[in-house]
Amino acid sequence: MRGPLAVVAGAALAAPLVLSGPARAESAPYTVTPLTFTVEAGDRTCTVDADLYRPAGAGADRPAPAVLATNGFGGSKSDGSTDAIGKAFAERGYIGLVYSGLGFGRSGCLITLDDPAVDGQAATELIDFLGGVRAADDGTKVDHVIRDAEGDPRVGMIGGSYGGAIQLATAAVDPRLDALVPLITWNDLAYALAPNSTGARTGVTSDTPGVFKWQWANGFYLIGEGQPLLQPSLDPSRINRLDCLHFATRACETVRLLNSGRFPAERTERMLAYARGVSPVSYLHRVKAPTLLVQGQADSLFNLNEATATYRTLKAQGTETKMIWQSWGHSGGHVPGELDLSQGNLETSHVGRRVLAWFERHLRANTAADTGPALSYYRDWQSGYGTAADVPALSRTLYLSGDGKLVDHRSAVARGSRQYTNWLVPTSHSESSIAPLIGLPDPEPYDTRGTYLGWRTAPLTAPLDVVGAPRATLKVVSPKAERVQNSGDASDKLVLFTKVYDIAPDGSRTLVNRLVAPVRVPDVTRPFTVELPGIVHRYEKGHRLEFVIAASDTAYFGNRGVKPVTVVSAPEDTGVLELPVVPAG
Repeated sequence: MRGPLAVVAGAALAAPLVLSGPARAESAPYTVTPLTFTVEAGDRTCTVDADLYRPAGAGADRPAPAVLATNGFGGSKSDGSTDAIGKAFAERGYIGLVYSGLGFGRSGCLITLDDPAVDGQAATELIDFLGGVRAADDGTKVDHVIRDAEGDPRVGMIGGSYGGAIQLATAAVDPRLDALVPLITWNDLAYALAPNSTGARTGVTSDTPGVFKWQWANGFYLIGEGQPLLQPSLDPSRINRLDCLHFATRACETVRLLNSGRFPAERTERMLAYARGVSPVSYLHRVKAPTLLVQGQADSLFNLNEATATYRTLKAQGTETKMIWQSWGHSGGHVPGELDLSQGNLETSHVGRRVLAWFERHLRANTAADTGPALSYYRDWQSGYGTAADVPALSRTLYLSGDGKLVDHRSAVARGSRQYTNWLVPTSHSESSIAPLIGLPDPEPYDTRGTYLGWRTAPLTAPLDVVGAPRATLKVVSPKAERVQNSGDASDKLVLFTKVYDIAPDGSRTLVNRLVAPVRVPDVTRPFTVELPGIVHRYEKGHRLEFVIAASDTAYFGNRGVKPVTVVSAPEDTGVLELPVVPAG
């Protein structure tokens, strides 16, 4: 992780929604009351540690809408990016209830990865509290939240990462939620932790197991297992067993299988079923609350494709939804002017204004509030966000020529074949999510000669603005992979990585947001389509776009054994790269 939002140890893998700093001088004062709740969550009883933020003047005769929020992974109600949510919205007249998620801070129970049946169910009891249905453990009740019906408070949720998915999980089991703002979160954990960028049957979900993102996954696992040490407690609900200390058992089994590098069919199906069962992809059909999705462009953990998959599902079923692609995510990318309440810019940043308008419309019932366009996106080459009525469609096609060129017309494709061979160690690098956490520099992206292939356009005669996910249709030849790909263990299938570079006139290469698309090819005898991570990038006049297929990447597991790959090109049959291009300016 890089940039001002890079987080240390637990706190910064938490929720990078930077809401911190003292109340503004003109802001209304508020009070904060620590509370605990004993809740039933699935098959367990858990203690939830929370803080109630009450703005001055709110009371039974002057009720206010409520905002519910929890931490990102490794955080708590007290970390700087979580308690500031309560402060920020209390300053603006909202009741805030901010709590430590199950397994974090001083809240009890195990980490269950935002499972609707556990984490979502726990959150519904906090909504009961806001609706006057139940009291906190010390007997505290509230009568100052607007109610749409008996026991039905006017309440929204906001939070990032782990604190983003919990909103969707809660809305899936509790229709009382009135508005959601999930930031930089996932659609399918199986894709997030072991992505396969081909063979998607819906959104980002592929039936073929993906490529293990070992740095991110193991970093989170260690942070989760260390929670009982960071917050010592005698609460027995926080301890599972010695070989799986603080996670639910199936979460530990999933991480162990991924680290084994082997994917026998039965165990793999069980792993995928679990990872997807606790992910929005499996329950979005039950989410009806208006949802403003905010995703980061600089995010190799949860890329833009995850938010796009959620957006399309919600939109197709009639759930009101809009989407923002901001600059920053788990990989850094924060720039001046973007949402950062430590700078007090909720009213002055694009994302901040959109969040305020979303809650103004759905929590304060102000029908005049303008909630903005269907899609807006940060662009670093022009002031102001770009907007679109929908996710831009693929609109420009380039062809992979046998001479290494990327050409505009099939007739310009030269016949030829090119080959690369993987080594038994990684030979390409995109990013390290671990190095910055331990104070080490993260090398610039690189590819080692002979272990990748690249295709470049001619220098561009005009700027080219790409907004969305490029798509490649490929056919490769790999006899060694073909011989073992049907062994019954998916790890024997060919692994490769695709990505797009920006090549400057001086020859320097920039891997756009350091993003790659890992692929475990289902069948090397057939063409396959690769959905690359979404980007928002201008290729300037005189620059060239380079499409790369690489054998490996340091952030991921790779091939089992050496599997040479050949790519053959001919005018009548060659690889294709499609780009979502928007008009310049």
